[in-house]
Amino acid sequence: MDRSQGRTGGIVSGGNPAPATFTGNRALQIEEPLIFEMGQPGRCGVDLPEPPPTRNDRLNGLRRLGEIGLPGLSEPQVVQHYTRLSQKNYAIDMGVYPLGSCTMKHNPRINEKVARFAGIGDLHPLQPVSTVQGALELIDRLAHWLKTLTGMPAVAMSPAAGAHGEMCGMMAIAAALEAKGERAQRRTVLAPESAHGTNPATAAALGFTVKPIPANEAGRVDLGALKAALGPDVAAIMLTNPNTCGLFESEIVEISSAVHAAGAYFYCDGANFNAIVGRVRPGDLGVDCMHINLHKTFSTPHGGGGPGAGPVVLSAALAPYAPYPWIVKNGDSWTIAEDGARVDGQPLGRLKAFHGQMGMFTRALAYIMSHGADGLKQASEDAVLSANYVMAALKDVMTPAFDGPCMHEALFDDGFLKDTGVSTLDFAKAMIDEGYHPMTMYFPLVVHGAMLIEPTESQAKEDLDLFIGALRSLAERATSGKAAEDFKAAPRFAPRRRLDETLAARKPVLRWRPSNSFKQAAE
Repeated sequence: MDRSQGRTGGIVSGGNPAPATFTGNRALQIEEPLIFEMGQPGRCGVDLPEPPPTRNDRLNGLRRLGEIGLPGLSEPQVVQHYTRLSQKNYAIDMGVYPLGSCTMKHNPRINEKVARFAGIGDLHPLQPVSTVQGALELIDRLAHWLKTLTGMPAVAMSPAAGAHGEMCGMMAIAAALEAKGERAQRRTVLAPESAHGTNPATAAALGFTVKPIPANEAGRVDLGALKAALGPDVAAIMLTNPNTCGLFESEIVEISSAVHAAGAYFYCDGANFNAIVGRVRPGDLGVDCMHINLHKTFSTPHGGGGPGAGPVVLSAALAPYAPYPWIVKNGDSWTIAEDGARVDGQPLGRLKAFHGQMGMFTRALAYIMSHGADGLKQASEDAVLSANYVMAALKDVMTPAFDGPCMHEALFDDGFLKDTGVSTLDFAKAMIDEGYHPMTMYFPLVVHGAMLIEPTESQAKEDLDLFIGALRSLAERATSGKAAEDFKAAPRFAPRRRLDETLAARKPVLRWRPSNSFKQAAE
């Protein structure tokens, strides 16, 4: 493969490319081939003894005649290759990671230590219940604090992630409607236009018809349109609060009252619960069920190696329909109520194998207990403060999507880039050259050219100041009218230049073949 086409040339003052190097490396930015390109036949990191001869061929004529197709490498080559690849990753442990709606917060190392304790990290879900009493108590303790923080009487712990939790909550609503004999009549789910995409997808997957509800000029649910849409056919509303625009739904109590008066249920997407923990209890707002992304609200960065966890808190009306398994305390011992076991309710069934994501439960409980009530409240407040600090520092050079303060994420549109020849994508690619992972782009869809920034509570002020300075510099360059071509050429300093992302999505090359002459999609 000719990697020179995709290699990034350095830039010196004046904008000229730096001289190419013999190796293709740029100082410590190592040009890394594919592991298949490095492999040599017969090379191996271990010595394997020859198998003893056998009288009969036990492979029934299926003995391999050709090479297996795996690369041959020594142990140092493997270690060096994957170490170099890891250095090309940008991570929360390297700097500000401003992805909006993903909550890339610092993962306290004490959580990792606790998750690896003997007796926790080496558990197996098929162990006898008598040998995992402490684990069951840990799950129950976490459930207690989730109910306390949300003001809800019950919680289903097993859902594996946010979208799985949505499915659980909406299945509980469907079960409640079925029990009341209203499932056939109530077929409509209302979803605000700013809802997470999984909300209407979940409703549709369960056989509901989705009806969108528009936003008002302030970026919140249009209460008049919502009330007009309510009727005897409505099963529920699926609403995110704070919403996807980073705004608190200020009419949330009136919304829940109207939904309940119409005989429907209120599902709250809790993906942004990290903005209000310790400040607001969703149960007090009239919420019937809400999933909690433990990996977002209670540490372990979203996408930080997995798995996620999406427990669902339930109101008294929906609690009887929580899925199996149920953890029950009998005297001083803990038991697990499996499928078909008698419990004080009508469980909707089992959603997944075993009992939930134990590693995430441990990390979340460690986070909650190490912070305490005051620390959790401060984390929420600091997240909101950081986002508003970013918003205030950039609003004179970038265009906030909505007036007024935000919650935990600052949302800008591309209004400041109008007639500059620079797009949101160009702006984001230029951030890479400044050493930052771009913010979330073009989401939420209700905002044109959206740029959604979530700084989280875990970033120091001086780090935010440097980030703000970089964005101010880029905004001023973009609006100068002289830098459009520079932006379209970004990133210059990344291991690869900008790719043809449309071509890469439509015609991805997913398998290496020695005969291929790889055509780079890079400009």
